[in-house]
Amino acid sequence: MKTITPIREKWPGTMTDRERFRAQMHYQPFDRTFNMEFGYWDENYYLWKLFTENGVTNEGEANHFFSFDRIETTGSNVWLDPSFEPIEISRTERTKTVLNGDGLWTEVALDGHSSIPHCVKSSVESPEDWKRVKDERFRPRSQGRKIDARAIKARYPADRDFPAGVNVGSMIGKIRDMLTFEGLCYAQYDYPEMLEDMVETCCVMVEDSLDQLLPLVDFDYAAGWEDICFKNGPIVTPDFFREVVMPRYKRINAKLKARGIDIWYCDCDGDIRPILDSFLEGGVNCMFPYEVNGCMHPKDLLDQYGKQLRIMGGIDKMQLKAGKDAIKAYLKSVEPLVERGGYIPFCDHRCPPDVAEDDYLYYLDLKKKMFGGV
Repeated sequence: MKTITPIREKWPGTMTDRERFRAQMHYQPFDRTFNMEFGYWDENYYLWKLFTENGVTNEGEANHFFSFDRIETTGSNVWLDPSFEPIEISRTERTKTVLNGDGLWTEVALDGHSSIPHCVKSSVESPEDWKRVKDERFRPRSQGRKIDARAIKARYPADRDFPAGVNVGSMIGKIRDMLTFEGLCYAQYDYPEMLEDMVETCCVMVEDSLDQLLPLVDFDYAAGWEDICFKNGPIVTPDFFREVVMPRYKRINAKLKARGIDIWYCDCDGDIRPILDSFLEGGVNCMFPYEVNGCMHPKDLLDQYGKQLRIMGGIDKMQLKAGKDAIKAYLKSVEPLVERGGYIPFCDHRCPPDVAEDDYLYYLDLKKKMFGGV
């Protein structure tokens, strides 16, 4: 087994990671901020000497390397089962077109650099396509959806000292992955019944998963994913989100609340403001990783919504790239948020490789000095 030697000691504290997370997210007194980051671009692992010279090749190793607080999310498969088998369709000098696991024909760069794939075709372009895919790949309690109850209970005992969350999947973001950005936009108008049935199917898959998992573990939070916003707002209409997506959130939230889970974060990039009220009404009360340049400074939104909202993230990656003075100024701007609770500061998406390594270490050290209770 690979051995990674931490470059930093774990921040000291008077609470366990679990106690700290729960208190901070509930606006209760806590010893110091929960110390975590959202990870790094793939390029960081071969461009940063900090990683290459210490054998760090993935997010789990990086979390250990920096001695971050422990937090874990678990769940069963709530998407395709089976996924589409990835195959290469064609190739040019610079790109190749592949069928991916979501059933999309995507064009990707041969050199492996990170970029948004160009989608050429979807496996679902009509209600007939959807019926076939649904019958083949969205069967409740199929083999790939079964959980190992014994392993889950052993990994997350009641007396654990770290927060554990349950995955509640995606009601519309993964549908975007299947239909493509353009396909989802058109489907709202061309095939509204099909699209609602897709959302309903996603909800049923999550409900089935929760019925298996919730009796096993005393979870601290729920974690979802809906990458449906960009800098100009959501790619679905606010009315569609409120009328079709939000009622499914309410069904999921009822199951969570019955088990005492009242923190639900959703990973959604971009400008969330046009649909934030529907998120909150549906039970999603924490936004993650909160992209500042796609929305606004987290203070402005937290001032507006008060204690009904939490934010995890919100440290502007552009300021991390701008150098030490900019980093210090930005951390000062979120200092009141950390002090009052309901906010855990970390980079507002995966840290890009053009952040200087020395500046990143300065950021981590300054965060400890300001928010680490030392």
